[in-house]
Amino acid sequence: MAVPPAYSDLGKSAKDIFNKGFGNSTNSLINDIYCNLTEARLILENVVFSLSLHEFATSGSNNTDTGKSGGHLETKYKVNELGLNFNQKWNTDNTLTTEVTMEDQLAKGLKLGLDTSFVPNTGKKSAKLKTSYKRDFLNVGCDLDFDMAGPTIHAAAVLGYEGWLAGYQLAFDTSKSKLTQNNFALGYKAGDFQLHTSVNDGTEFGGSIYQKVNSNLETAVHLAWTAGSNNTRFGIGAKYQLDKDASLSTKVDNACLVGVGYTQTLRPGVKLTLSGLIDGKNVNGGGHKVGMGFELEA
Repeated sequence: MAVPPAYSDLGKSAKDIFNKGFGNSTNSLINDIYCNLTEARLILENVVFSLSLHEFATSGSNNTDTGKSGGHLETKYKVNELGLNFNQKWNTDNTLTTEVTMEDQLAKGLKLGLDTSFVPNTGKKSAKLKTSYKRDFLNVGCDLDFDMAGPTIHAAAVLGYEGWLAGYQLAFDTSKSKLTQNNFALGYKAGDFQLHTSVNDGTEFGGSIYQKVNSNLETAVHLAWTAGSNNTRFGIGAKYQLDKDASLSTKVDNACLVGVGYTQTLRPGVKLTLSGLIDGKNVNGGGHKVGMGFELEA
């Protein structure tokens, strides 16, 4: 078996059926622009490093219900000789974040990273040290949130063997000496079929099934419930590839919310998404939502 996915990526194929291809469906207009730019060279003490501006991205959104607008600007750099990646992001909430990662340098499969954020208006700062290691049958990670009161440790591990996947995730607050997150997951992956189940903190139960019926049709089912409650959530979703440039996505849940999305590649690097969310219990009462996404890639 190849390297198993990270804990956060378990059941990702089913999640993508319900999340991708629907835009925001919140009466908003979203624009995303991605650009790969050219390479620059940086000379320090007679040592030449290749500093590559790997990606430049910007996005913006406007909600016509509230009038609220937002956006972000992101740049990604690479220093290939040192195996370093730099990711800087600024958003309209005036938050600056920086991520520095190094992968496969100290050991094959080992990734080290440091995330920092700064809010100039309030002076609030935060930092997180991230580590992960992956190889055949194993994918583990450990993050450390720095806090003045005491750091929080986040750890996760996934084991894989002959299609079976088993994962565990925890969070430990050192300031309170308390386990704040205690999650388990079990899954199975075979060809075009995937099964995922999870238990979060012993109270939240969930599961999903993903099936790639053929080269054009993908389907997924998800369900979740909370211990001690009759509130069970259930949904069915599907994605159909109409042709190489167009796809149709649909989903419906137990609350009778029906989502429909259509994605069309207008030309290479230009993609349009139209989506809608209909309240099946109140079709004549209004309150339905529509959305449009427009993505440019260069």
